[in-house]
Amino acid sequence: MLISDARRALFVHVPKTGGVSVGVAFERCCPDARSKTPGVKPPLGRHAPYERILRAEPQVADYWSFAFVRNPWARMVSWWSMIQDWDREWGPSSGRPPGEKMQGNDMWRAAAAYSGFEEFVLRGTEELPRVGRPQVDYLRAGDREVDFVGRTETFGEDLQEVERRLGGEPTRVPHRNKSPHGSYRDYYSAASRDRVGEVYEADCEAFGYTF
Repeated sequence: MLISDARRALFVHVPKTGGVSVGVAFERCCPDARSKTPGVKPPLGRHAPYERILRAEPQVADYWSFAFVRNPWARMVSWWSMIQDWDREWGPSSGRPPGEKMQGNDMWRAAAAYSGFEEFVLRGTEELPRVGRPQVDYLRAGDREVDFVGRTETFGEDLQEVERRLGGEPTRVPHRNKSPHGSYRDYYSAASRDRVGEVYEADCEAFGYTF
C-alpha cells in the first residue's frame, strides 16, 4: 500500500504483481508517498486489501486508486521461485545456525517446508491464506473497486499510464524482483494446473486469464 495525500492517489499492492517496481514509480511521482496509517495498530501492512485500507482511512475512498494483477498460473510459479530463493539464503537448507536471525515471513518459512512446487500449489492454496486468496479480493470494498487495474503482462505500458495519472513523466522503470524462471507452463501437472484454476476462478473470470 502506498498513499499520496497531495495527489489523492492510492496504490493497492497485490502480492507478486510487480509492486516493488510500481512503488518506485509512485514515490518518484509523489514525494509525499506513505505506507503507513497514523494511529492504526497493528499496521495495515504492505499488502493490505482495498477494503481494509478504506476501513482504516475512509477519507481516501475518493482518491484515484489502482493495482496490478497477474496470470494466476504465472504468479504461483513466481511466488515459488521467491520462496526457493529465500530458503537457499535463510532456510534450513542454507546451513545457517538455528539461532541466527531469520528473515522473510511466516508464509515463506511454512512454504519452504513443502517438498516442491506441486505440494506448494495443492497444499499451499488451502493452508496458507495469502496463497489461496484471489487477487480480486484485494481490489474490492463492498460495491467499490479500484479505479485502474494494470497487468504484469503489459507492465510497461500500464505503468506509464499510472505515471501519467499521477502527474509524472512516463519512464522505463525496471521490473524489480522479476523472477528468472522459464515458461510457467513447464511447472504444472494436470492436478496442479486444475487446482490453480479452481482457487483463482474469480480472477480468471474477471480478467480473462487462461492457462
